[in-house]
Amino acid sequence: MFAAYAARIDRDQPLSGLELGERPAPEVRPGWVTVNVKAASLNHHDLWSLRGVGLGEDKLPMILGCDAAGIDQDGNEVVLHSVIGQTGHGVGPDEPRSILTERYQGTFAEQVTVPAWNVLPKPAELSFEEAACLPTAWLTAYRMLFTNAGVRPGDSVLVQGAGGGVATAAIALGKAAGLRVFATSRDEAKRKRAVELGAVDAFEPGARLPQRVDAVIETVGAATWSHSIKSLRPGGTLVISGATSGDRPAHAELTRIFFLELKVVGSTMGSKDELEDLLAFCAATGVRPVVDEVLPLDRAREGFEKLAAGDLFGKVVLTV
Repeated sequence: MFAAYAARIDRDQPLSGLELGERPAPEVRPGWVTVNVKAASLNHHDLWSLRGVGLGEDKLPMILGCDAAGIDQDGNEVVLHSVIGQTGHGVGPDEPRSILTERYQGTFAEQVTVPAWNVLPKPAELSFEEAACLPTAWLTAYRMLFTNAGVRPGDSVLVQGAGGGVATAAIALGKAAGLRVFATSRDEAKRKRAVELGAVDAFEPGARLPQRVDAVIETVGAATWSHSIKSLRPGGTLVISGATSGDRPAHAELTRIFFLELKVVGSTMGSKDELEDLLAFCAATGVRPVVDEVLPLDRAREGFEKLAAGDLFGKVVLTV
């Protein structure tokens, strides 16, 4: 079957390890389900995998891709939850939690196999392309907002780095949930898009906000950390799920954190139950993932190049 896969690890030039070509079809495994992939979306995790983060040389070649929607062997339209080993379903009871392509072949292929427990029904209201955007970036944003930040309708939120998959999802979900959302981006066009998507206003990174916020959604890391801390009201919460600009800020702002009793919460992916809730939320409210571009699987390299350059707003989706 045709697939996009990591053939080599290169920390400096990750795309040099990306290959497109034939790979073996998934083997039948007890308790696992084979899904014919209709759509799959790119995440920064796929680029990190090509750099060898979470993916060892001993696992190569590895078909990339965590997210997918497709049709299972019984003809059902499904969405995949890409965290494997979290509960022991379909794998050994002592297997630690991992994201699909850290241990098992991924979704950038004609077929993928996952534990049956990891398959959820796709709501009829969502297209395959839309549903394929949800299991990583959108699920991460959902958990950050509603589980770890604990915001409620009427609360205020700052989303750093508008344009990225998680940040874009947080803006759209926040708007749909009745939050007052502010956003930042270095790019004027992305700031404009953020407002069109539902942000009250969008600013350059580091700009003073009209008010201090209840929560900050942080995925940028070192470059925006100080601004994120300074933007919180006393007792506010910063939720971080990534550090694309680095994980060592020049100023940790420790004095401000303890004096204002701020909360800093780490967040990674989300549970199957949260994905089920997210799917229902999208179906009920009409909020939909922002898709930057849809490409056929044989043009996957273009999508990776766009992701690596940061030249996108929303998700890149590959179709099979």
